Amino acid sequence: MAKAMFIDTSICIGCKGCQVACKEWWNLAPTKTTQVGTYENPLDLNADNYTRIRFNEYEASGKVRWLFLKWGCLQCTNAACVDVCPTAALKKNEIGFVSLERDLCNGCGYCSQACPFNIPRMETINEFTGEAKATKCTFCQDRVTNDLTPACVKTCPSAALGFTDRDKVLATAKTRVENLKQLGYTEARVYGETELGGLGRVYVLTAPASAYGLPEKPEYPALTNLWQNIVQPFGYVAAGLTAAGLALNWFATRRAQLGNVETIKPEK
Repeated sequence: MAKAMFIDTSICIGCKGCQVACKEWWNLAPTKTTQVGTYENPLDLNADNYTRIRFNEYEASGKVRWLFLKWGCLQCTNAACVDVCPTAALKKNEIGFVSLERDLCNGCGYCSQACPFNIPRMETINEFTGEAKATKCTFCQDRVTNDLTPACVKTCPSAALGFTDRDKVLATAKTRVENLKQLGYTEARVYGETELGGLGRVYVLTAPASAYGLPEKPEYPALTNLWQNIVQPFGYVAAGLTAAGLALNWFATRRAQLGNVETIKPEK
């Protein structure tokens, strides 16, 4: 059964404990940062930061409040990154997350271009050759496939994070939204129920998605269908035709060379 991560932004305290837990579990290197006038640290996802807390100021009804958002791979059901990956390094797991096998990644970067949320990042492995590998959150795929919760969920001190069957996550999120509306958060909503076929991260928001930096209606990239159904298959056909052409050329050249060899008859 598909599972999902529950993220209640209304009780997130922005402590960044999830960031620390993620780095510890994956043994990720520290990131050197510079103060630029924000509490966000780091300023973006990268090869050493699979998740981060966004800080957003939101003004409504004359009041300003912080909106915290745990950011990382949203584990789309209709995952464009999976569809464009030429090596099957990215796969949709039956549990509900998009797995990543870095050993299979060829560093093409198609996933980072196709993702409507701009999530996958490329890590340069070899500066000389330009070899790179994709990086992103996988819900701690080694943990969740062994009946454990992701490291970030386990460490959250305010219980803003949860991880269980997706239908239960949705039920909890909807109940929470109704409670928030009764408390005066009229803009409260669930984000992730239907977007891109349903997301593996289900958010409880207290403001419009755009206030958190989320697209209101994320769309599956149109060019991805073109790539998957036309360009990529044509590339395989073209490669096959090229190989066949080279083989025929070799045989023709070899035959011509043999035909030009003078036959030497033994003297009588």
